[in-house]
Amino acid sequence: MSYAIFKTGGKQYKVAEGDKIDVEKLDLEVGASATFEDVLLYSGDDGVKIGDPLVSGASITVEVVEQLRAAKVTAFKFKRRKGHHKTKGHRQPLTRLAITGISA
Repeated sequence: MSYAIFKTGGKQYKVAEGDKIDVEKLDLEVGASATFEDVLLYSGDDGVKIGDPLVSGASITVEVVEQLRAAKVTAFKFKRRKGHHKTKGHRQPLTRLAITGISA
């Protein structure tokens, strides 16, 4: 079973064909296809290829499943004995991708 490690949005993800992952929001429509060339490591039947820094000729093909927002994260600031407290929430926009192919 082949897998690869690629980077997008400042993060690295280990994926295999058929996986679904959530990444930082990409400006793509639902149902669109995309290709990532920033492959750091590829492991297949012919062995492991480690990039320096990228594996030349390797690519990952994905399909956009949906655009969504992550669960709410609450930031709470509090200063004791001052009567000061501040609550702020944030929901990160994400893109859910289905891995359709890995090639080296």
